[in-house]
Amino acid sequence: MIEILTPAEVDKARATGALVGDILQTLKSKSLVGTNLLELDEITRQLIVDAGAESCYVDYAPSFGNGPFGHYVCTAVNDAVLHGMPHDYALADGDLLTLDLAVLLDGIAADAAISFVVGESARAEDLALIDVTQRALAAAIDIAGPDVRVGDLSHAIGQVLGAEGYPINLEFGGHGIGSTMHGDPHVANDGRPGRGYRLRPGLLLALEPWVMADTDVLVTDADGWTLRSSTGCRTAHTEHTIAITETGAEILTLPSR
Repeated sequence: MIEILTPAEVDKARATGALVGDILQTLKSKSLVGTNLLELDEITRQLIVDAGAESCYVDYAPSFGNGPFGHYVCTAVNDAVLHGMPHDYALADGDLLTLDLAVLLDGIAADAAISFVVGESARAEDLALIDVTQRALAAAIDIAGPDVRVGDLSHAIGQVLGAEGYPINLEFGGHGIGSTMHGDPHVANDGRPGRGYRLRPGLLLALEPWVMADTDVLVTDADGWTLRSSTGCRTAHTEHTIAITETGAEILTLPSR
């Protein structure tokens, strides 16, 4: 189902988005060498509770997962890229960490993800992965607005990712969001312009370019959730929730501070 939010609901989405952005920035500041992924999950739980919000993940049990996710934030390290289940792992210098968070506040959800390098030993190729996902996301947001097609957004993302030679996986991508975390339309990370649903004011989209350095094939961990590159190569993922406005698009998941 495609949801079109009222102006009052979009106001609520702004509050949810700011909360998601703020929690992600707090988690980034806590993601130090030696920090355990389970510590980050507990910090997330407490921040959500303190804000009077609800986790979109802890009870999430889609067909592609292994029962309820059971955690509050996705923590994907190095060759993991999506649905990274927090586990007993202490971050090391140079780890490429992706944090993905979705929260429901006052009935409206928002979803965002950031990738960054832990510590001081950043690899140039890791920074390039992060940069291309950020640029691909910016390219889609720049053209988003009323009467733009979903295919136009997919094409904008794919042009940036493809120009750098990265393979593009089309199994998982962006999505509509509103009263629930995942809704229609699906926004693939590559596509044909001029095709698909025509965007309307009040539509919320979570756009999420992600790449793996040398493959488009995913494998699933024994936990039934964490998706990794099939070759063990590094990965990155950047996501924002945006609202389509009368004149363009507004990013909702920027941190408030």
